[in-house]
Amino acid sequence: MLTRKQHELLRFINDRLAQTGVPPSFDEMKDALDLRSKSGIHRLIMALEERGFIRRLPNRARAIEVIRVPELAPKPQPQRGRFSPSVVEGGLAGRAVQPPAAVARDDRGTIAIPVMGRIAAGTPISAIQDVSHTVTMPADMLVGGEHYALEVRGDSMVEAGILDGDTVVIRRQDVANTGDIIVALIDEEEATLKRLRKRGSSIALEAANPAYETRVLGPDRVKIQGRLVGLVRRY
Repeated sequence: MLTRKQHELLRFINDRLAQTGVPPSFDEMKDALDLRSKSGIHRLIMALEERGFIRRLPNRARAIEVIRVPELAPKPQPQRGRFSPSVVEGGLAGRAVQPPAAVARDDRGTIAIPVMGRIAAGTPISAIQDVSHTVTMPADMLVGGEHYALEVRGDSMVEAGILDGDTVVIRRQDVANTGDIIVALIDEEEATLKRLRKRGSSIALEAANPAYETRVLGPDRVKIQGRLVGLVRRY
């Protein structure tokens, strides 16, 4: 599943190829999507390539081949760029998502948390906003609020004990303290899992792996989507 920006870029590239036979430049893509920098386009291109929608041809400038295009456009989201997670009542995976007011412990004292997709612990990728399945957590581990889960891809948080393939449980909130591990949305486009550090008026997104650099961004470029409160690992 593609985010709205990824879908817009894929359609723009495909239409330009159909009209001229030549893919658009990064500047043209940036202007078409009304983005502030070409770095945002680069991240979208990487995401499309990782998902198998395009292929970049080696040793050729501006060489992009569209492999496939989704038949249907994604449904519009009421809050652009934000997750819309809900907590479901404890039970088996596949049950209907319930609003927070309906959440209750089941007979075993557990709650099923909806898994909303994947989150990057490394190069930012998009977090998918569809419930794919659920994970069960002890109810006494979750204190108030709405919770959702994301599958981790990447190794940038390994020294915090978060491994590739783990599932993280997130409490939905838009504020956090320095030192918290958060889901951060960057430039309304890409989501990543990092440790929050506040540096004056700037926000630093810090990896827990020396192979990755800390990203320091202006507060207008980062939106906090939630705070890590639990982790599920399958052995």
